[in-house]
Amino acid sequence: MATFIGEYKAKVDDKGRLIFPSAFKSLIEGPDFSFVVKKSLFADCLEMYTSAEWEQNSEEVKKRLNFFNREHAIFWREYMRDTARIEPDEKLGRISIPKSLLEAIGIKKEVVFSGSNYMIEIWAKEKFEAQRLGSDEFASLAEKILG
Repeated sequence: MATFIGEYKAKVDDKGRLIFPSAFKSLIEGPDFSFVVKKSLFADCLEMYTSAEWEQNSEEVKKRLNFFNREHAIFWREYMRDTARIEPDEKLGRISIPKSLLEAIGIKKEVVFSGSNYMIEIWAKEKFEAQRLGSDEFASLAEKILG
């Protein structure tokens, strides 16, 4: 599995295409490589998974569900909503993300690809910068979770 680390800025063209960061591109292999992109449940960003990582994660979620339970079925439907398969253009290194997903998180022109180990978060540049915690806030959160 690829490990995505770092932050990279890109601009969206009129067709919703972005140049995929070369640092991330170098981690993926093969012409048939694809990603799954979905709206994040907890943040105003998109989450981008390799297809293999997506299959593994979605299987873990499915194992916890009983599809004869109405709430579970509704949850699964919402979990799968706003999801798209993305295939990078091998020659130019571009990816096309549906405009509805870009609009859902407020992307107009500039985005930040943020490596988050097993996935890549895609943010509107302004929102990414605005959500950054201060040093003291991060230290307090680390102490609360890990301490």
